[in-house]
Amino acid sequence: MVTDPIPADVVESARKQFTLAAEDLDGNRVAALVVEAAGRWGVAPVWEGVCAPMLAALPGRSAAEVAVEHAFSEGLRSGLDVLLRGPGTPPPAGGILLAGAEQELHCLGLHALAAALREAGLGSLLLGAALPWPALASAVRRTRPHTVVVWSQTPMTGRAYRAVRFAREFPSVRVHGAGPGWITPPATPAGHLTSLSDALAACRDAARQRDEAR
Repeated sequence: MVTDPIPADVVESARKQFTLAAEDLDGNRVAALVVEAAGRWGVAPVWEGVCAPMLAALPGRSAAEVAVEHAFSEGLRSGLDVLLRGPGTPPPAGGILLAGAEQELHCLGLHALAAALREAGLGSLLLGAALPWPALASAVRRTRPHTVVVWSQTPMTGRAYRAVRFAREFPSVRVHGAGPGWITPPATPAGHLTSLSDALAACRDAARQRDEAR
């Protein structure tokens, strides 16, 4: 797994290429670019140094800007989802469950985390956006993960008390809130992940401790 920082000139060049592809509404090109960049520099550095800042800077006010934003987001999602997926059986979930918070329609960061976990040799079960808390509880009972990461993009869905309540319901599971929507970070026993690197480290640490306990 690549850990070298991305040089500033490479970041600038990548942003220009992504911008041109998005403005052309060329999602396939965006997907190809993210696969190429992540293959060279690693998922987390590309996400944190290029993709996430670009998503945050997109204005999305006019109709044309919204179309560009959607082309960019969908291209990123497509590229992240195919990244490091070889033929044959995919890696097992490995005890890591990823889900968007209830009513949260945007969870692109979870696709980045799933790709970063594959890069680290770990699988995950990604249940997508807007998963109601009771449905998440049902999934936890069925799959028995050691780690759950709940993504919130907006303060409306980042309800810290729900994450804390959920963590108390499953004391043997590490429950983390991730994404910019957690204005009030979830308190103990839940955790709060502030970056993709933090999320990756937390998941890898939990997987390591699980393996050592076996």
